[in-house]
Amino acid sequence: MPTHLVSLVTAAEHPAALARFWADLLGWRITAEAPAEATVQAPPGDGCEIALSFVPASQPKNGKNRLHLDLASTSAQHQRETAARAVSLGARPIDIGQHNVPWTVLADPEDNEFCVLEPRTEYAESGSLAAIVVDAQDPARLARFWSSLTAWPVAADEPAITALRNPTGRGPALEFLRAHTPKHGKNRLHLDLAPRRDDDHTAETRRILAAGAREIDVPGAVFADLEDNEFRLLAPR
Repeated sequence: MPTHLVSLVTAAEHPAALARFWADLLGWRITAEAPAEATVQAPPGDGCEIALSFVPASQPKNGKNRLHLDLASTSAQHQRETAARAVSLGARPIDIGQHNVPWTVLADPEDNEFCVLEPRTEYAESGSLAAIVVDAQDPARLARFWSSLTAWPVAADEPAITALRNPTGRGPALEFLRAHTPKHGKNRLHLDLAPRRDDDHTAETRRILAAGAREIDVPGAVFADLEDNEFRLLAPR
């Protein structure tokens, strides 16, 4: 049986403080907190099954992240209010070459990029998070790999972006966006997967490797996907 996405993990200089920023911005709750690690989860009505986890960083942030979050909005006013609340909590507007776009590009208190999107019908049922976005040199190929791991079907396939959606229709999409810059160094953000409660961890490891992943020896990671993005396979849950 396919694994399921458990969390998006961010390496942070101050994990607890960054978790508090995201909890306050999204209206989520901190479910685990310690000086070295913290976890933020959506309330039951949000529909998001993926937690945000924050762990100690082994090195400073260097360059643009290859993974980032897109936040949903329900109206132009809601978009403005969300962006303003983010800034009041410690975010700042940034220019990453986006030029004149309808979404707002910000950096969180540790300079991790994220976007507050204008209202879009495809995210109407997503909840607070519209998408987890992954830079990819071959979006369709990388999306097929992650679809095989998660059983999330392809919801959109365009030349520049391929999107997967949770079969429940709730929570963020997993989107692969064409980027021409190759990966350099360890990602500051990565995904955690886990087998279902009664599934076999060893069997899932074999299935992940058969799909094209490779085992790596990087602190805090276990595998790399087809474009060398680190991810972990946790214990069944």
